[in-house]
Amino acid sequence: VQTSQIWETPALLISSALIRCCTRDLIRLVSASFVATWEFQTSAVSRDVDTAAMFIGVGAATVGVGGSGAGIGTVIGSLIIGYARNLSLKWQLFSYAILVFALSEVMGLLCLMVAFLILFAM
Repeated sequence: VQTSQIWETPALLISSALIRCCTRDLIRLVSASFVATWEFQTSAVSRDVDTAAMFIGVGAATVGVGGSGAGIGTVIGSLIIGYARNLSLKWQLFSYAILVFALSEVMGLLCLMVAFLILFAM
């Protein structure tokens, strides 16, 4: 009877030690997977770099608004030149100019919208 107790006890000790070790490692892996990267504290320098990058992105997106203004100026200038060359095409030139003006303005507003999304949504 004593021999069976001796053999059973180490087997139980080994299995419980193995279970404890594996469970501890498993808990570490599971707890590490639940922690998001956004929860880690960042340094002030890292936050400053992120803010500077955000403002650079907003500035780059705002450049498109200037391109929209240049496009509108080009369209109006071409409308005036075309009207001066051929008076009979006044309404056809005007309808094309309004169409291109609207498309150019939409692109400018899209660039402005992206700039605001970068600034306030991120």
